[in-house]
Amino acid sequence: MSRISPYSLTKQPPVILVADDDTTIRTMLRKVMEQEGYRVIEVTDGKQCIDAYEAVKPDIVLLDAVMPIMDGFTCCKQLVQIARNNLISALANVDNDSSGLDSTIISKLWERTPILMITSLNDEESVDRAFEAGATDYITKPIHWAVLRLRLRRLLQQAQVYKQLEAANLALQELANVDGLTGLANRRRFDNYLNTQWINSAQTGSPLSLILCDIDFFKFYNDCYGHPAGDVCLQKVGTVLSKTAEKHRDLVARYGGEEFAVIMPDTHASGAIHVAQAMQSGVSNLRIDHDKSEVSQYLTLSMGVATIIPGWEVSPSDLIAAADKALYQAKAQGRNRICWISDG
Repeated sequence: MSRISPYSLTKQPPVILVADDDTTIRTMLRKVMEQEGYRVIEVTDGKQCIDAYEAVKPDIVLLDAVMPIMDGFTCCKQLVQIARNNLISALANVDNDSSGLDSTIISKLWERTPILMITSLNDEESVDRAFEAGATDYITKPIHWAVLRLRLRRLLQQAQVYKQLEAANLALQELANVDGLTGLANRRRFDNYLNTQWINSAQTGSPLSLILCDIDFFKFYNDCYGHPAGDVCLQKVGTVLSKTAEKHRDLVARYGGEEFAVIMPDTHASGAIHVAQAMQSGVSNLRIDHDKSEVSQYLTLSMGVATIIPGWEVSPSDLIAAADKALYQAKAQGRNRICWISDG
């Protein structure tokens, strides 16, 4: 009867990257691993191992300590550093991407591949060096094949559990940044993103624009049609605003109550006004009845636009205050209109 791998029901067999300069050992490892249902990739030194690691993204690395060109300890350190750099890059992308944590970024966050050192060195110093270099586990030659099989299974199972826990944690973090009603960014995400983009714009000298939107006479709308209808209304408006935002880095957020905000990095006043006009037209085209409005038979928006080139003499709160002032002007002038204040 053939052996059934615990991973045989997955779409792809786990990939094991074997780095060892001993041809006999590699051949034996391949035979044992393939019997377990794994796919094996062989290299003969640390440098080849790093190249293969970046090309194939293996599930486990089996790494000999003593190899030509680059030894296993040095290779292990570099593999760990690659994973660390990928994590830093992924987190930077989260801060600079209005969409938050997408699947590509999430995959980077758990890219740390288990590394199992296999070597004839059995002294305490070598074991310490292996773990200090970042190895996940350690096994000595001559290899006890049953022990190796069990350790590989355990490492793969631990990696799966880690991925599931990481996915759950990231999902919770994402929920903490999302408005539950509209699915847009919430105020917490808005504040963090504005601060990040403020720093970026200050460094590059590029303009940063902000749109604040308020649904006209929304309290009257809720009083007339009921809060459930008001919730549907907020969802529809949020969808229009999100679809109308032109750039991937533009962040549309529910700012509070019936108020929405749009952060627009690297956008001049003219560009922000253009987007505000498109958003206002999009909401108007929804033709949502509003019998209690004093400006239209349909739902309308008042909008304030502000643009600033960030610098040491101003802060994100100044941009918010400017957009809020413009929004106040739009309301004072009769609502259902756009006003703007610009320094860039």
